[in-house]
Amino acid sequence: MAGVWTFRHGVVRRMACPSSMEAAPDDSKEASWSKRRVLVHVATGQVVSSNEQLERYLLGLGWERYYRGGAPAAGLPDLIQFHRSPETLDLISVPSDFARFKSTHMFDIVVKNRLHFQVREI
Repeated sequence: MAGVWTFRHGVVRRMACPSSMEAAPDDSKEASWSKRRVLVHVATGQVVSSNEQLERYLLGLGWERYYRGGAPAAGLPDLIQFHRSPETLDLISVPSDFARFKSTHMFDIVVKNRLHFQVREI
C-alpha cells in the first residue's frame, strides 16, 4: 500500500509510487517525490532562513513578541510567539529551533499576513 494521498477537487485519491521509487531506500523515496517548501517575504523576495529574520519582518508589520509575566511564552520554552496587540486574538507560534520550522507554521504566517508572505515549493 505504498503511495501518496492527494486531495483534488474534493476527492481523496491514493497515487501509487513509480516502481523506481519502490526499490529505493526509505530516505530517497521521500526526497524524490516531495518538494521543499520555503517561506518568502514578498517585498524583498528573500527566503526566510532564521527566526531572527522572521522576527524583523513581523516587527515591521506591527507584530510584537509575546511575553507573559516577563518570561518568553511562559510554560512554552520551545516556542516563540508573536501577537498584533493585546486587544486582538491573532497569535503566531513558531518553534525556537528553526530546524523544526514546518509548512504548518509557514501557512499560519501567510494566512495572517496574506500580502506580505508566500509559501513556495523549490
